Amino acid sequence: MNVFSAISQRRSVRHYDSTANMTDNEFQQLMSAVLLSPTSYNIQHWRFVRVQDQKLREALKDAAWGQAQVSDASELIILCADINAWQDRPERYCRNTDSDTQATLLSMIDSFYRDKPQLQRDEAIRSCGIAAQTLMLAAKAMGYDSNPMIGFDPTRVAELIKLPEKHLIAMMIVLGKAQTAAHPRGGQLPMSEVVVTDHF
Repeated sequence: MNVFSAISQRRSVRHYDSTANMTDNEFQQLMSAVLLSPTSYNIQHWRFVRVQDQKLREALKDAAWGQAQVSDASELIILCADINAWQDRPERYCRNTDSDTQATLLSMIDSFYRDKPQLQRDEAIRSCGIAAQTLMLAAKAMGYDSNPMIGFDPTRVAELIKLPEKHLIAMMIVLGKAQTAAHPRGGQLPMSEVVVTDHF
């Protein structure tokens, strides 16, 4: 499936075939694509919790107000962000560059993020948003449906997955085979309302 088809066909599916499974090879293929998503300074803030334990899935469904897709979908991924990734061994993010480039990048990362907690948080969430879209489009290209979810108690979910300090939950994403088709699109705004040239 080409990228334009994946974009047009990807819909938020809420009811999944609970007997369908994604193979480990498919999951590895999917995540290998996701990890190529861009991030500022290549910091790769994202952390993916793949939930396979069924009891934990049921507890998470509880925390998501009983939404069936949390337990029924083939995969449940909790997409988290490490807010402090910018200062966690940052040399990792430019290890394939020459020493002069590394020195320049490390200095830029430090000056860009230090003492800017809002920017640190915003950038982590931006990175997760880009990764989430890559994940869902790649999944669609592989024949899997998806649904990004924010309908859950973040405090309870954080407790259940033992979320480390200085991390946040961006969203849950479920993947699987649709049991029921998505609703028709609610109504896209016309391009004339959302695209301007040069200024508002």
